[in-house]
Amino acid sequence: MTRRQALDDPEIARVAWRRFRRIMAWMALTGALCVGAALLFLRWWAGPMPIHMVIATILGVWLTFMLGTGLMALAFLSSGTGHDEQIIDRMKDEVPDND
Repeated sequence: MTRRQALDDPEIARVAWRRFRRIMAWMALTGALCVGAALLFLRWWAGPMPIHMVIATILGVWLTFMLGTGLMALAFLSSGTGHDEQIIDRMKDEVPDND
C-alpha cells in the first residue's frame, strides 16, 4: 500500500490547516494593530476625519493586509506540506534549457 502524500493524507492536512488558521488568527490581530496605527497617523496628519473615511481606512488597510497574509500563508502551506512536489510539469520537455 502506498502512503498518501501532502494534503492527501488527512493527518498532514489536519495539522497544516490548523497551523494555517493559527497564522491567520495572529495576522488578523496584527492587521487590527496596523489599522489602529493608520487611524492614529491619519488623525495626527489630517485632524478629525469623517466616519466614511474611518470606515474606508479600516476596511482598506485590514482587507489588504489579510489578503496579502492569506496568499503568503497558502504559499507556505503548499510548499511546507510537499503539495508543490506533486505537480506534473507537462511543459518541461517543450522548453529548451539555456545552459
